[in-house]
Amino acid sequence: MNTPLLIIVLLVGLVLLTLEIVALPGGIAGLFGIGLLSYGVWQSYILWGATVGNIVLICCAAIATLLIILLIKSKTWKRFSLNEESDSAVNQVDAAAFTVGTRGTTVARLAPTGKALIDGQLVEVHAINKFIDPDRPIEIVSVEGYRIDVCEIEDNRFE
Repeated sequence: MNTPLLIIVLLVGLVLLTLEIVALPGGIAGLFGIGLLSYGVWQSYILWGATVGNIVLICCAAIATLLIILLIKSKTWKRFSLNEESDSAVNQVDAAAFTVGTRGTTVARLAPTGKALIDGQLVEVHAINKFIDPDRPIEIVSVEGYRIDVCEIEDNRFE
C-alpha cells in the first residue's frame, strides 16, 4: 500500500468514526471507521516499522479524541436535537362534565382520535367503531377519566 492511499484510508476512518458519533446512529459507520483506522495503523506498522506505526497510532487516537471533544463542545448536538416543546395535552376540561348521550360535531378526522366540539368545548375524543370524517355528528358513548369515546350518529342535516 502506498502512502497517499494509506492517508486516505486513515482520513476516511476518522470521518466515519466522527459521523457515527454525531449523525449516524446504529454502529455501522463506527465499525467501518474503526476498521479502516485499524487497517491503516496496521499497514503503517508493516510498511515503516514500529516507530512510525506507534506515531500513526498515537496521532489517530489523538485526532479522534480531539474531534469528539470539539464536536461535543461546539454545540453541534443542538443542530441535531429537537428544540421545540409539544404543547398538546390530554383534555384540559373536566371529562366528567360530559355525560353519555351528549351530542357534538367532529372538528378534525377521528382516526380514531381527534378533536370534536361538544357543548361548545373543543375536546379530544376517540371513535370506537370506525374513522369519522370532519363535520359529522357524534354522540358520547362512554367517559372514562379523560378519555371520551364517541360514535357517529345519523343526522338528517347532512342529507
